[in-house]
Amino acid sequence: MKLLLLGGTADARKIAAPLIEAGIEVIYSVAGLVRKPKLDCTVISGGFSQLGGMHKYLTEQRISAVLDATHPYAMRISASAQQHCQQLNMSYWRFARKPWVAQPDDNWLMVDSWDELIAQCSNYRRPFLTTGQLSQLQLDQLAQNSQQLLYRTAAAPVAKLADNVQWLKAIGPFALVDELAIMKDFKTDLLVCKNAGGAATFAKLEAARALQITVLMLTRPVGCAQNSATQYTSIEALVEVVMRKAQGASRK
Repeated sequence: MKLLLLGGTADARKIAAPLIEAGIEVIYSVAGLVRKPKLDCTVISGGFSQLGGMHKYLTEQRISAVLDATHPYAMRISASAQQHCQQLNMSYWRFARKPWVAQPDDNWLMVDSWDELIAQCSNYRRPFLTTGQLSQLQLDQLAQNSQQLLYRTAAAPVAKLADNVQWLKAIGPFALVDELAIMKDFKTDLLVCKNAGGAATFAKLEAARALQITVLMLTRPVGCAQNSATQYTSIEALVEVVMRKAQGASRK
């Protein structure tokens, strides 16, 4: 079995390790915005456009199946992967980690679009933005409506920063003590994030709760929470399914 694993998340690395150890041939794909993972397998970085597109790559490399463990908001690559697998009659699995759920002491404002998010941000003076890479227009709109804006990303921003935007480079996982210090030092009055789920960045929500800071939460895009026979919320269950598939293929 030759498996293409679409990664770039901590979950993807946790999935890859036992599959590689079991002897499954894994090709790990990462967008290339941050550091490459240290895995004992082939790692490709930078997407599939440079390789002639995903469909061509799947065909030429004789991939047997695709496991999608990308970020919950990376819907474009997920939709593309699923479509290509259907066309090629190829197995496709998706890992969808569970979304965060507000606790009684949380003050979350849920929004469904960037337009709503920008409008809500205009009511606050010092937002802490943890939503990943933004376009120039998105960042400019947020900066115009804020006194000061703290913008944290794992890789350098693709957009130019206005004078009132402070960039913070950081890669999770994040500790509660550090998140508390950041929010106190910046005098944050609003935490802006996506409902990514998982443990790696959960500390910011705990810090916001402790400091009674409002959280502006962008809900997941349509499709993220849909159930299907090939979607899993448990890493262990997904790894087991892939291993059974690999064992069945090896007997043929």
